[in-house]
Amino acid sequence: MTLPLPRAVVFDLDGTLVDTAPDLTSALNWVLESEGREPLPEMDVRHMVGRGGRHLLMRGLAVSGVTASEAELDLLLPRFLAYYGDHVAERSTLFPGVEAALLALAGHGVRLAVCTNKPIGLTEPLLAAMGIDRHFQAILGGDSFTFRKPDPRHLLETLNRLEVAAAEAIMVGDSDSDVKAARGAGVPVIGVSFGYTETPIHELGVDKIIDHYDELLPALAGLRQVDIRS
Repeated sequence: MTLPLPRAVVFDLDGTLVDTAPDLTSALNWVLESEGREPLPEMDVRHMVGRGGRHLLMRGLAVSGVTASEAELDLLLPRFLAYYGDHVAERSTLFPGVEAALLALAGHGVRLAVCTNKPIGLTEPLLAAMGIDRHFQAILGGDSFTFRKPDPRHLLETLNRLEVAAAEAIMVGDSDSDVKAARGAGVPVIGVSFGYTETPIHELGVDKIIDHYDELLPALAGLRQVDIRS
């Protein structure tokens, strides 16, 4: 029996497809230590990821006791991005089951995209290093437009690149930015339990939660079945 899958699935990147926290932590700590601050443990940094490098820097500095001005962030951000770009895939790994799930979706003819707040100049090399860039028909970063998640236009423009309507798509993410973008775009959203959100995923109002990518196709089919019946 054919699964009632959506025409398109759009994925967040950090904390959803790839566990990037180790390399992001290294880059953040490199900046902090260069500023004479103590490094932060990776478990703390995991909850700061998801809204782009500037937000991560601001949060990291705040935890270390520094309230950075916008001008200071302007100076530190290029250094952070340059270091991170040189080490973007040293310790980052795919979450278990990601590639098998992408292959299965492609086998069913589902169109795939990435919609992330990570700059596109870091997103594309990371996906290539992980060996999964070939699976996506559209890859949009935080600087691909003048807006980004949680602005729903980021997701809607990603769907436009796929030539798929919001009613025929599902978002997969790990944070409130993903949920807010999906809700604003009128797209159902599946949350992953292993991501980087500060607020527990079950409190974000997602439609379904998966603990492993083995559960993705049944979750997608379940949501589509509800859409078909409604």
